[in-house]
Amino acid sequence: MTKLDDTSWHLSSEEFSEDLPEENSATHIGMFVAWAIHNDLWGEIPGGDWAGPMQQVRKHEISGSRFVLEQCDGKLFSEMLNEKGALFAGWYYDHYTKDYQCTLAQDLESDYHVSDTRENYERMAGVLSAKYKKFTLRRKPWWKFW
Repeated sequence: MTKLDDTSWHLSSEEFSEDLPEENSATHIGMFVAWAIHNDLWGEIPGGDWAGPMQQVRKHEISGSRFVLEQCDGKLFSEMLNEKGALFAGWYYDHYTKDYQCTLAQDLESDYHVSDTRENYERMAGVLSAKYKKFTLRRKPWWKFW
């Protein structure tokens, strides 16, 4: 299993201020997960049922960070994504944090001060969609021009 991210890594970070709620450690993970759910890149867990919570994410009834905390124990493994999602995450997730910082955290004290809002999610979703498009175009065989 390939662990891509874990809220516990961030809670123990020097950048994570004690005055912040622990949920802030999941904001960036949650935005990636919500985007994956919205773009049909999320997988299924054997013996589990994510259908209801996934629908709540799609309807913006819960945030991706809440989904990560309540359904995934604060962790993101590549195996939680479907095949396309896992391939994309393997190619991009290491660079995701930099894009997250540049898009949402530039004028903030730290990445953990980003508000978990729908507006911020939409901004990050645009970046993720652009990166995914670049990824899918890059993966086409040379003989396919469309």
